[in-house]
Amino acid sequence: MPSQNDDSGTPWGSRPQSPPDIDQILKKAIDRLKGSFGGGNSGKNNNGSVGKLLTIGLLLLIGLSLWSAYYTVPSDSVAVVQRFGMYLKDVPPGLHFKLPLGIDETTIVPVKRQLKQEFGFATPGARDPYQGARDGSRETQMVTGDLNAALVEWVVQYRISDPVKFLFEVREPAETLRYVSESVMREVVGDRTVDEVITIGRQEIEVEALVKMQELSTKYVMGISIDQVQLKNINPPKPVQESFNEVNQAQQSKEKLINEARREYNKVIPLAEGEKDQRIREADGYRIKRINEAEGDALRFNALFAEYQKAPEVTRRRIYIETMQAVMPNIESKVLMDDASSGLLPLLNLDGKKEHQP
Repeated sequence: MPSQNDDSGTPWGSRPQSPPDIDQILKKAIDRLKGSFGGGNSGKNNNGSVGKLLTIGLLLLIGLSLWSAYYTVPSDSVAVVQRFGMYLKDVPPGLHFKLPLGIDETTIVPVKRQLKQEFGFATPGARDPYQGARDGSRETQMVTGDLNAALVEWVVQYRISDPVKFLFEVREPAETLRYVSESVMREVVGDRTVDEVITIGRQEIEVEALVKMQELSTKYVMGISIDQVQLKNINPPKPVQESFNEVNQAQQSKEKLINEARREYNKVIPLAEGEKDQRIREADGYRIKRINEAEGDALRFNALFAEYQKAPEVTRRRIYIETMQAVMPNIESKVLMDDASSGLLPLLNLDGKKEHQP
């Protein structure tokens, strides 16, 4: 039975006695080149140049291998290494080496950088590197719970929490996040009226959308952690935008007048309340004063009456003298008359007495 040979003429079942010589291999290659170009004496003269070309090619191959064997991971990222397409390991930031010539492939994933996706608008220079083409006008068109249309713009800020899940668990995870975000936002906006969406319900919408987006991201094993959902501009559709703005202006004017009325109310009513309390306190003070004075006068009268019963003449005379002491200083003109005299008593000028003193 004839033996099966490979291209080099060596049987598959036999083992060569010694490894092939590099010079022999190069010589065979040169001979083949000579045969392909017609061979002859001119081929012998070109052996040196062909060898140099092969040497240069070999050096270029080695240099290319060395150049592709090292890579650098930024400080805010990690590198996911694949060997022949299969996941191998995660590599931290710094300078690292890998097997060249496409054996090992690395993918840089920014795990410490906050990424964001914008819906309905685009900030120049802030585009998500994982984000593909999109239709901004379509994704902002929503229907509220009271069957009104609204154009909602929002931003989702997220981080890559697990680079392996982000790369291998879900195909196009950033695009999946866009679909999840759009679906959740339509659901949350659809549960509220257009006035709530535009005015008082913005914060509740942001919180509820954040919770639901994170739940779906965890359910789909996307390797994404959502940090914040922030609503931007919320407008009605363009055909009714002017009428809607007029309604908003009227609402704002109403709120302005209400606030001004409340300001005047808060200015006048507390002042009136303060004056009322002041008058009440003054009346209470006057009442207490009069009661205390009356009680004091009653006690004084009782005390005088008790003394009067003990010595009526003495008490009567003392009361007379005390009364005269209290009354006389308030009388401007004073004339003293003697009832027993038959004529006029010479005038004693008591008012001018102090004026004539030296």
